[in-house]
Amino acid sequence: ETTEEITGIVGIIGEERAKAALQFGCTIDKKGYNMYIAGESGGGKTTYAKTYINKVAQGKDVPFDWVYVYNFDFPDNPIALSFHAGEGKVFRKDMDDFIEDLLVQVKKAFSEEEYEKRKKKILKAFEKQKEDLMDEISVKAESLGFVAKASSTGIYFLPLVDGEMINEEQYAELPEEVQMKIQENSRIIQSEAAEMMKKIKAIDKEIKKKVERLDYEIGLFVVGNSLQDLKRKYADHPKAATYLDKVKEDILENIKSLYQEEDAEAEPQFPWGGNSKKDIVKKYKVNLFIDNSQQKGAPLIVDYNPNFYNLVGKVEYQNEMGNLVTDFTQIKPGLLHQANGGYLILQIDDILKKPFAWDAIKRSLKTKEIEIESLRDQQGAVVISSLKPENIPLDIKIILVGSNYMYHVLYENDEDFHKLFKIKVDFDIEAEKNAKNIKLMAKFIRNFVDTEKTPHLDKYAVAEMIQYCSRMAEDQTKITTRYNEIVEILIEANGWAQLEGAKLIKKEHIEKALHEKEMRSNLYEEKMDKQIDDEMIMLDCKGERIGQINGLAVLDTGDYTFGKPTRITATTYMGRSGIVNIEKEASMSGKIHNKGAQILAGYLGHQYAQDRPLALAARISFEQNYSGIDGDSASSTELYAILSSLADAPIKQSLAVTGSINQWGDIQPIGGVMYKVEGFFKLCKTRGLTGDQGVIIPWQNVKELVLKKEVIDAVKDGMFHIYPVHTIEEGIEILTGVPAGKPDKNGKYPEDSIHGRVNAKLTRFHKETSRYDEDHVVDKRKTKTTTKKKSSLDSMDTDDYDEDLD
Repeated sequence: ETTEEITGIVGIIGEERAKAALQFGCTIDKKGYNMYIAGESGGGKTTYAKTYINKVAQGKDVPFDWVYVYNFDFPDNPIALSFHAGEGKVFRKDMDDFIEDLLVQVKKAFSEEEYEKRKKKILKAFEKQKEDLMDEISVKAESLGFVAKASSTGIYFLPLVDGEMINEEQYAELPEEVQMKIQENSRIIQSEAAEMMKKIKAIDKEIKKKVERLDYEIGLFVVGNSLQDLKRKYADHPKAATYLDKVKEDILENIKSLYQEEDAEAEPQFPWGGNSKKDIVKKYKVNLFIDNSQQKGAPLIVDYNPNFYNLVGKVEYQNEMGNLVTDFTQIKPGLLHQANGGYLILQIDDILKKPFAWDAIKRSLKTKEIEIESLRDQQGAVVISSLKPENIPLDIKIILVGSNYMYHVLYENDEDFHKLFKIKVDFDIEAEKNAKNIKLMAKFIRNFVDTEKTPHLDKYAVAEMIQYCSRMAEDQTKITTRYNEIVEILIEANGWAQLEGAKLIKKEHIEKALHEKEMRSNLYEEKMDKQIDDEMIMLDCKGERIGQINGLAVLDTGDYTFGKPTRITATTYMGRSGIVNIEKEASMSGKIHNKGAQILAGYLGHQYAQDRPLALAARISFEQNYSGIDGDSASSTELYAILSSLADAPIKQSLAVTGSINQWGDIQPIGGVMYKVEGFFKLCKTRGLTGDQGVIIPWQNVKELVLKKEVIDAVKDGMFHIYPVHTIEEGIEILTGVPAGKPDKNGKYPEDSIHGRVNAKLTRFHKETSRYDEDHVVDKRKTKTTTKKKSSLDSMDTDDYDEDLD
């Protein structure tokens, strides 16, 4: 009775081919077996793929975590380390804890009294050597008549005279031989001092070396204990163990900077300095790039903005003192990183709208690596120095979603496409209308009720929705799978039910939603109907006319489709031009419509020109057509008008016709039949149904008639008729009331039949045309003879005369 009695279902109806292809695509794990899901928009492709693949992904292993760390050998190339899921976060915390503990332990170790005592002992031992050297140089200086003075810049010597230091003025008053002696002794002592300074510098260097060695021993003791635990913990990760060794070496090289206190009032380091404690410590940080600690199964990512950087990741920059700077902690992941080891669903239209995104996807799939690079490099711009992170191996299955049109465009124009996307998952927009699928559609409606929290639908409302699904499919044996449009009607029907305060969504609410939806979109149709009512567009739906017939066209405004009657006329007369399509002559006809006109000529020739040439000139036109036309669905209509004109048999204007033909006169199916039938019915209803109005359609299109209730009721009541026909003969008899005629044993048709009348007129056309041609030839010859005699008298010596005569 209502949808409350059934359970909902999430998924698609039918589509066994697509389901099998999707299942196979998820099963095979080989290079190039990515998938392209093709089908029209609104069919639930993405939703179904997401639901199905998510179940598959749950049974897969969780992929690795990835971190980026500093590269001590090549700082511009950060190193990528992989860990089992959840270990990446632990490794980052371990390194953070290690750094924090390191700074504390280093400070503590280098602040202890034992360290100061050992350092002072080294300094004291070497200071004694320096003092001995100073004493030695002082004694030497005194023996040469100088006194040694030490300063911050070195040692200098002052001369002594009689045991007293003298200044420059006193020195100038000394006898020349005394000055000469002082200068000679000065050179000696300066030479001795230079040698002594070398020894002092060697001592200073040795002091520094000894202190550094002491620092290294203390640092090694502090760092070694902490790192040893980490190395044991990550022994199964050789690359991480190597990195920890590099960390150890770098810490020991920078141990002095780590234990010395920074001056808070000192000038800040320039961005390119990189020698502050903060910069040193930052090198030991870990950039947790991909964290799968919370992931269950393989990842599934669905994204609608796959631009270049969103796909492959990027290196971000910060502004420091007017300079853009970065480091390995600023490397950010892309969709390929996030979905690595799992599945990535993207819309092909979104990809192709983003510059370089498609190339990035193909390159990553071909190399099986994700390369983080700057878009400037892709554009060929000036290369700016930046980081070049280590590539991460790629293990992913990409699922593209798009139209069949885009699939074929890529397949034909991109040689990489069919190599990388070998699996096509083709979704249809309709399913068989059988008991199973009807029940599934009801379950889909129940799922809508549960999801949107709406009232339930009664069985008549569900039946009306099934009928609407068939109408959308334009086939009595099918139902549409355009779920977006189904949900749209359900939402609007719920809105009308709420306005009434109804506890159930009923059939009238579905009908109201459909009617209102049509009213919002049919303005153009109403304007055309008004022009027909005002006879601005000339159409008849009663009476009889020779060579005039009602054709049917379909107009699609994007969100609304409707049928439009149109007047088609044909005139015939003697001539050799055959059938002339006026639309073609006016460049208003498409290729398919032109082909249909050529088929008419083939039919007429085959039917009536077996024993004589076809002497016919005919003009066919869509009257009051100012916007062009295409398609061959009016080819039978045009032929009926030509036969009417040739047979002088009036056509009932109460009928309209659609259908294409072949050269044998067989009626072929066309598209949009239900819109065409409803379009002519609307005209007849407006002007008053008489009971003799109707539409002639191809017999193959009967199953596509999913008509509105008012049309069905009119047919049931005998006020409107639908005639399915197989051949031209069937149609012309209905239109004219005259038998088409059957040939006797001699191939002759009855004189009062359509074929007999047409044959008789074409025979007359042939005779009259042949007689005219003979008379015209005789007249032409007489004219030439007369001209020749006259010209021979007037200009016998004119060279050009013979050429003109010929």
